[in-house]
Amino acid sequence: MTPARWNAIYFGLALFMGTILGLLVWAVPVDADGVRQWTDQLVPGSWMAWTFPVALFFWIIAGLLIVMTLLAVRYPETPRVGILRIETTRGDRLFISLLGSAFINLGWLFFFGAPLWGALLLSLGYAVVVFRWV
Repeated sequence: MTPARWNAIYFGLALFMGTILGLLVWAVPVDADGVRQWTDQLVPGSWMAWTFPVALFFWIIAGLLIVMTLLAVRYPETPRVGILRIETTRGDRLFISLLGSAFINLGWLFFFGAPLWGALLLSLGYAVVVFRWV
């Protein structure tokens, strides 16, 4: 496939994901003073409390899956053996990173409570370590 075609695919997916993010931001409720209520329900009275942070979390996961799919198609890889002594691919390392990050966040909530900014930094560091050495 030509580089121009890959650029068109990248642009189309970026436009698609950007449009979805824009719609999510647009759906955030605004109070009478015009202030966005970022943690209020996007659909009031709904059976599930879909807030902007929850929707953003799933948007990020979808973006990661799209990026991993593009990388797998454009740059196929062979599994490698890291410090765990198991063969892993990019997708395996993403899964290990996400699973470990969930436990890091749960542990942070147990020991420190909210906010989770520290857990986010630890999770990002953990993901870097996993992608580098696992």
